Amino acid sequence: MKQMTAVQLKEWLDQAKADGHALPVLLDVREPWEFDVVRIPGAKLMPMRSIPARYLELQRDAETVVICHHGARSYQVAMFLEHQGFSNVINLYGGMAAWSRDADPSAPTY
Repeated sequence: MKQMTAVQLKEWLDQAKADGHALPVLLDVREPWEFDVVRIPGAKLMPMRSIPARYLELQRDAETVVICHHGARSYQVAMFLEHQGFSNVINLYGGMAAWSRDADPSAPTY
């Protein structure tokens, strides 16, 4: 299971934007109310409970970063996706809590 820190993700997103490269899929598996509080721009909301019914909406070979509040739900979803044949899944270690603390201090916390 690949993991990356919030700072690594921020650097990747900033570099991809600067170079005009494609951004990874940012798959946010939190609940809608959490997504409403804070999100990474461009993230796609797909709550964890909906993943078994909706994962086929995702591209199996796309670079996909899975995001939750602290990294536990996203880790479980990333493992599930890998078991379904997804080849390029990365868990955001520390989740949105780490994003707000380390990558974007202006992002709200909850």
